[in-house]
Amino acid sequence: MNTALLSALHEIETDKGIPFPTVKAVLEESLLAAYEGREGAEEGAEVVLDAESGDLRVVKEGEDITPADFTRIAAQVMRQTFYQRLNEIHNDQLLEEYGDRMGDIVTGIVQQSHRRMTLVDLGRVEALLPASEQVPNERYENGQRIKVYLLELREPGRGPSLTVSRRHEGLLKGLFELEVPEIYDGYVEIKAVAREAGLRSKVAVHSNEQGIDPVGACVGPRGSRVRAVVSELRNEKIDIIQWDPDPARFIAKALSPARVREVYLDEEEEQAEVIVPDDQLSLAIGREGQNARLAVKLSDWKIDIKPESQAIDYETEEEDWEPAEDSAMHRCRAVLSNGRRCANTALSGSLFCGIASHQAQAHEFEGLVEGS
Repeated sequence: MNTALLSALHEIETDKGIPFPTVKAVLEESLLAAYEGREGAEEGAEVVLDAESGDLRVVKEGEDITPADFTRIAAQVMRQTFYQRLNEIHNDQLLEEYGDRMGDIVTGIVQQSHRRMTLVDLGRVEALLPASEQVPNERYENGQRIKVYLLELREPGRGPSLTVSRRHEGLLKGLFELEVPEIYDGYVEIKAVAREAGLRSKVAVHSNEQGIDPVGACVGPRGSRVRAVVSELRNEKIDIIQWDPDPARFIAKALSPARVREVYLDEEEEQAEVIVPDDQLSLAIGREGQNARLAVKLSDWKIDIKPESQAIDYETEEEDWEPAEDSAMHRCRAVLSNGRRCANTALSGSLFCGIASHQAQAHEFEGLVEGS
């Protein structure tokens, strides 16, 4: 009885997720090809593996014609064509299962973690989490369950390779889709995401259904929904803001929690000049410029932030005022002359009220997270 062979085949079944009958058939085909390639082979022969005893025989019309050196042939085949064929089958299964799933969020278990990459077990396949797709301040321990973003399925020389990510913006978006039923059902839409993985993110949401507050839906009762996303991302700070079709209003909201006084737009250059109260300048820019960078990514506009004390009041300037050719003020004045100005000068009205509402929600949630 060849129990060692049977154990090896069942181990392959478990590790690669290939059914035992398929593994058995591949071994028989590989051994038959090896037998037929040797001198003196008889035509019409078959190779049979006894699934109970593990014995291998070459038979023809029921007669056992197994060569004396067949055990040596089998060992050679196991080292070469057999495993190669199994890898091809495994790769085909991988393509079939994951080929159309790029962009999905899946749960895996950390298997091995090295400096350059981490292996994540997704059930039937191991995926690579390379250093370039890891969050800098995250540590991955063996046996730890994590959610990952299916990034890429490549076909290198040795077969397909599945790469996953923890820092892709799609992971943040996908986590909200999992936690917020209104997003999953299409009532609330994520319009834009800006992320500095492990540090801070901004998410712009819009309601496609009258009567649904998109920000409130994403925050959830007492912050429960966004708290779940923050927890999965190891306490990454998340700002949820309401998307606005008017770029000036949207830019003002994107700079939340800072209060914005005025926004001037240059649509040709897709550049905005934002005026903020002097005491809001550092908040608008953020630590090391983070808040401003995220607002730029979220809105896809260039943003120049200025304190109110240094801003020019274009409406009261004399008509013969001429700025330098390369001055940003020139662009703003041209924009003003065409009527393309959006302002909440008195810090009142619908724009400011909307910002204040979202700031209150954000502050309430931050308090919940810090107290948890």
